[in-house]
Amino acid sequence: MISTRAAIAALGIAAATLSHPAIAEPDRRIAEGHDLAVQRCSRCHAVEKTGRSPNPASPPFRTLGRDYPVESLDEALAEGILVGHAGMPDDPWETADIDRFITYLKSISEPARAMKGPPKDSKRLPAKSQRIGNHADR
Repeated sequence: MISTRAAIAALGIAAATLSHPAIAEPDRRIAEGHDLAVQRCSRCHAVEKTGRSPNPASPPFRTLGRDYPVESLDEALAEGILVGHAGMPDDPWETADIDRFITYLKSISEPARAMKGPPKDSKRLPAKSQRIGNHADR
């Protein structure tokens, strides 16, 4: 017969094994989002929790959530972003990559600024069909 301690230990191991994929999933998505940020954006933007952007006109990614929810980037990334700094790729992103990228942005985002009233600009970053100003004013 199995002892109570052995049964509890077996249940603990089983619970840890079963819950591990659920715990690892957000970490994996964050890591994949980080890889996308490095590959696609680090030439101009600071993509880490610290550091300056190589292009002074490109905001560090950790600051994007200060002024608007980073989730609002989904549509612009899907359609292709057209912005004020030179060299920004405007090719559309795949849905799965957008999800990973936004998950990463959320993981490094600094707290939002306290605002009095609604923001001056739209909460969505414009897609190709629209034009926005230079990042330097952020």
